Amino acid sequence: MIKRKFYKNKFVYAAFLLALILFMYVNNSSLFAKQDETKPLLLAHRGLGQTFSMENITNDTCSAQRIFEPEHPYLENTIPSMEAAFDAGADIVELDIHPTLDEQFAVFHDWTLDCRTDGVGVTREHAMDELRQLDLGYGYTADNGITFPFRGEGVGMMPSLDEVFDYFSDPSFLIHIKSDDPNEGELLAEFLRSVPEDRLRRVTVYGGDQPIAVLKKEIPELRVMSKATMKSCLVPYLASGWTGYVSSSCESTQLHIPETIAPWLWGWPDKFVNRMEKQDTRVIVVAGDGGWSEGFDSVEDLKRLPASYSGGIWTNRIDRIAPVFN
Repeated sequence: MIKRKFYKNKFVYAAFLLALILFMYVNNSSLFAKQDETKPLLLAHRGLGQTFSMENITNDTCSAQRIFEPEHPYLENTIPSMEAAFDAGADIVELDIHPTLDEQFAVFHDWTLDCRTDGVGVTREHAMDELRQLDLGYGYTADNGITFPFRGEGVGMMPSLDEVFDYFSDPSFLIHIKSDDPNEGELLAEFLRSVPEDRLRRVTVYGGDQPIAVLKKEIPELRVMSKATMKSCLVPYLASGWTGYVSSSCESTQLHIPETIAPWLWGWPDKFVNRMEKQDTRVIVVAGDGGWSEGFDSVEDLKRLPASYSGGIWTNRIDRIAPVFN
């Protein structure tokens, strides 16, 4: 009698476990997901700029001194590079900002000026008028300093954020705050309050936890992202996403998902993207482990993505990959 009860209970447990596994599979398999027929969202990192070798790169590496042989004339984070990216087929252009001494925002990537330009010192320790005088192409070389193909070509090309917004009336931007200074969030909030509501909907801001928290508090409707917002969304999702449940912390934000992490997310790719879209959250996949802004920069790179993927794609070479979709 006891043995019969044991086997009965064992059968019940096995049946329950099998049913649970089947539910998890069906509930998270892209085979049963609604597939979006639209093309992926293409995000051009820093517009269309010069790319460089990622080999042995560190925080101190001057990437301008290791560019590949130039295939186009554009320098990152300039208005011509942004315009070229949109013309090539970008849906969103990412740009970097630094506050200046006269409380404007300079659009420039590096914390210091010494690598790319003929200037010296910390970028934010200059006024905007000073920064406009610099040659943005001064430090670029593809042959270890034998030639400098862009020297003299970038004088006066560092724009302010005001100038970018004045030049482009409709396109979408992803703005990168380069610090963790909460005052920078306040300053950017002041700038964005002057932006029309329909324009603000096409702006996303990411950066350090503190300025992003300030920015979200000041402008609740703004789409933002930081490590903190990513964790608040993805940690609960990893725990309970197999049920299809998505935490409210995932609402109206943006997720940058490294391709090495993506397959571990419940429902990747189609169901995960669909679930986040229902939360008004944008999913952007970045190449590799996401450590150095690696992008899907060639047709070969795109082959690593699932065929049905319809989320966003991070790229440093929009000119190469946009034709695949357009």
